[in-house]
Amino acid sequence: MPDPQNRPLPLAGKVVLVVGASAGIGADAARVFAADGASLMLVARSEGPLEKIAGELASAGHDVDHVTGDISVARDVARVVDRTVERFGRLDGAFNNAAMTQGGRLDQVPEEDFDRIMAVNVKGTWLCVREQVRVMLGRGAGSIVNVSSIGGLRGSSGLGAYQATKHAVIGLTRTAAHDFGPLGIRVNVIAPGPTETPMLAQTRLAIPGGVEARIAATPLRKAGTGTEVGATASFLLSDRASHISGAVLPVDGGFSA
Repeated sequence: MPDPQNRPLPLAGKVVLVVGASAGIGADAARVFAADGASLMLVARSEGPLEKIAGELASAGHDVDHVTGDISVARDVARVVDRTVERFGRLDGAFNNAAMTQGGRLDQVPEEDFDRIMAVNVKGTWLCVREQVRVMLGRGAGSIVNVSSIGGLRGSSGLGAYQATKHAVIGLTRTAAHDFGPLGIRVNVIAPGPTETPMLAQTRLAIPGGVEARIAATPLRKAGTGTEVGATASFLLSDRASHISGAVLPVDGGFSA
């Protein structure tokens, strides 16, 4: 939709794939990207919530489609990326946000839970980057934004498996920036602090008092919003960030300062 003040929209003309778009940060980021002019392919495992956000954006006049898929399954990720190119003709940017959390002391995490969170958060991010780069290489351009966490920058008790995956996402992103920068593709990572989402609600249950303690230690004294994370991602996806790659950008109200 056109900007009412006739300012150029930062993502106008760009096709962006939003992974994990059915709720929380992903849904809020999709709203930001659409308002900033992007055409969107929305991806999540659950059809109902995904269809709802896609319908909301389409009703507002935005160019949007959606497809279900499990990012821990290689053929699903390839299908999602191919569907994006079939629908829009190309892929300019991707926001890899899908993840799951896991509470509990490290020695108390069941092996099958550890394997599942690694499959989604780490392998899934790698599969997304691999397939997104596959189609971006043909144009020699693209921008990928992965989502880690401030839990990927430091340690704390009670979320060890989750934090291990978020450290891994940062390492994967930095390596991807080196691998694909010479080929015209930028790869960055955002590290949100406590953000008001359904996942934060799970964390509150898993670690009673832990979220409130982090907010109290945050200089801005509040949790973030998915819209604030989405606005940061929109900047990194846009040409305004044309010389930024391999960056780890906290969106945490100053918690990591």
